[in-house]
Amino acid sequence: MKHPFEATFDEIESDPDQFIDSICSSLQSQFLVMPKGEGFIEYPIFENGYESLKRVTEGFTEFSENDIYSAIIASPISFVVLRSILGFTPPEWAYITALQTGIKIDQAFARNLDRRIRMKPLDPLSDGKVRRERLNAMISTACQILREGAPFVGEKNLHRLNKADTNNGPYGIQLSANLGVPYAMLLYERFLGRPFATHRDSVSELVGDTLEYAIEDMLTKARISFRKTKRAERIPGFDQAPDFIIPSEFNPQIVIEAKITEDDGTARDKVTRIQHLAEISQNGSQQFQFELIACIDGRGFGVRYEDMKKILLATRGKVFTFRTLDHLVECTRLREYKIR
Repeated sequence: MKHPFEATFDEIESDPDQFIDSICSSLQSQFLVMPKGEGFIEYPIFENGYESLKRVTEGFTEFSENDIYSAIIASPISFVVLRSILGFTPPEWAYITALQTGIKIDQAFARNLDRRIRMKPLDPLSDGKVRRERLNAMISTACQILREGAPFVGEKNLHRLNKADTNNGPYGIQLSANLGVPYAMLLYERFLGRPFATHRDSVSELVGDTLEYAIEDMLTKARISFRKTKRAERIPGFDQAPDFIIPSEFNPQIVIEAKITEDDGTARDKVTRIQHLAEISQNGSQQFQFELIACIDGRGFGVRYEDMKKILLATRGKVFTFRTLDHLVECTRLREYKIR
C-alpha cells in the first residue's frame, strides 16, 4: 500500500480513500502502556497509608478526627486513601468542605496538598497553622460524610456516596475491609480511576511527549536546525505555536504538528489546528508559505474518516505515524536541511 507522503497531491486528491486507509492501518494505540510520571504511587506505599488509617479508626469503626489528623501528619499517604474512600477529586473535597464548614479552601490548596503528598507520600507534613485549619476542616467533613452515608436523592438521581463501601456509613466500610477481596486494592484501583483513567489523564502530556521526542531525535540525528516550541509559547505570525518550526521561527519553511490521542474529540481539535496552520501558510506572505507536516498516532485519529481526510488534504499528504516516522526526513522538505 502506497503511503500518502510517497504520492503526488494529484494522486491524493483523485483517490484519498486508499491513502486514508494507509494512514489508519499504521496507527498504533498507546492506551495499554502509560508512563508513570512524577508522583505515581506504588501499591505498597498506598497500602501503608491504608493500614495506618485502618489502625487509627480501629478497623473503620471509629472516625476520630484528631486521630486521623495525627495519622495523616505522620503518614501523609493516608490522606490519599481517605480521599479514595470518599471517591472525590481534591477540588471536590475542598468545595464540599467549604460548604459544610464555612472555611474557605481553594482548589489550588487542595491540588497542591494532594500533589505534595503524592510526591513525598511517607515524609511527615509540617503542622503550620493555615494548613492545620484547612486540613482539619477537610478531615472533619470527610468523617461526617462517611458517618452519614448516602442520602436518598430520588429515583432518577444517584448520590456519589452510593458505593458498596460508603452507602450505609461506617458499617459498609467495615464490611468491605473484612471481605475476601482486599479493600486496600479496591481503593487503590479507585484512586487510579476507571481503572487507571485518573492516572492516564494526569500523564496525557507525557504520552504525547514520546512522539515529540522521537521527532526531535530524528531532526537532531540529521543535524537539521529546528525550533521546538514550549506549551502556550507566543510565536510571531502564529496565534498558537506549532510544535516544531524548521529552521527557525524567523524563517519558517517547515512546520510540524505532533499528537497522540486515544480520544476522537481531542483528535478533532488537532485536525482543526492543522487545518488552521494550512490556511496560515496558503494565505500568508511569502515568508509564511511553509510545508505543513502532521505526525500523529493513537486510536482517536482512526475513529473519524472525514477528519483523517481533512488532515490528508491540509498537509498535502505529509502525514506520518510512529510506524512511518523513519520516512519523515527523506519524504519531506526536511531533506533539504539535512547535513550528510
